[in-house]
This record gives sequence, C-alpha cells and structure tokens, in this order.
Amino acid sequence: MPSSYQGKMRRDSASPHDVSQSVDSNLAKAVSTVANLLEKKGGDVVTIRPQETIAHAVATLREKRIGAIVVTDAEGALQGILSERDVVSKLAEVGAEVLSLSVADLMTREVTTCDPDERIIAILQKMTDGRFRHVPVIRDGRLIGLVSIGDLVNYRLRELEYEALKMKQMIVG
Repeated sequence: MPSSYQGKMRRDSASPHDVSQSVDSNLAKAVSTVANLLEKKGGDVVTIRPQETIAHAVATLREKRIGAIVVTDAEGALQGILSERDVVSKLAEVGAEVLSLSVADLMTREVTTCDPDERIIAILQKMTDGRFRHVPVIRDGRLIGLVSIGDLVNYRLRELEYEALKMKQMIVG
C-alpha cells in the first residue's frame, strides 16, 4: 500500500501536539477564570438602550447571531439583559404586539453578573442553578465582557482535553 494511504502511527512524528492552552493555564486551578476566557474570546459586548423597540432588539439578535443582548444606559452602565427567551415568552402572551414594546418592558433587571477573577466552574454552577445562559462581566462597575454557557463549557472542555493529553504523555513518555 502506498505510504500516502497509510494512517499515521503513534511514533511517526516527533513534533509536539498542538494544544490550545498551556500547562499553566490548565493545571493551576486558581487561573481557570473568566478573565482567562475573555483573553481568548475578547470583550466585545453587543448592547442596546432600554428605550429601543423589541423589533430593533430582535433584528440585532438575528444580525449578530446571539441569544442575548445587554441593556445599558447612555454612559454604558448595566441596566438589564434581554434574551431570546424573554421575547418568545412575551410573544406567546401578547402576539406580534410584542415587537412594538420597548426593551425596558421585557428586559430582566436583576442581572447576575460576575467578576473577571471568578472561577469558570463557579459561574457554570450559578448559571445552572439560576437557569440562565448569559452573564455580563463587570470590573470596577464597568461592563467588560459577556460570557455564555457555551463559552464556559467550550473553555472547560479544552482544559479537560489538554489535561488528558498531558496525563497520557506522562504515562507513555
């Protein structure tokens, strides 16, 4: 069989495996924080003002392909959050009239936030317990990011994958 058709064998390559994270970022429990995730993801947050219409909010959610939008005042201070779930719930209640309502009419005002130094596992637990999927990240009273449950789960899965790879290397190597 030509070598080009043969799959790679365990010892074919002496090059190191590509990994998405370093030993320090994964094996030191104290560093698995929201800040670590934001370093990779970035701190861009889609925001909207409370006086905007739900129609505008829905168009923004669709255009940006996101599940929630952070509501801020003119100075950028957190006022609330509006999720797809909020819109769908009200839509079921009042029908298409929901589109003419303001964001302030539907947004969740009591928003659970997190600090960038909080551990990812703690935020995942808050989200699971509270049954919500998005958490604004606040530092010194300022909005610096937004994390979703998907962001957190993907980050944690990469950590676990990397840890498993390192353990396998220690056993084999």
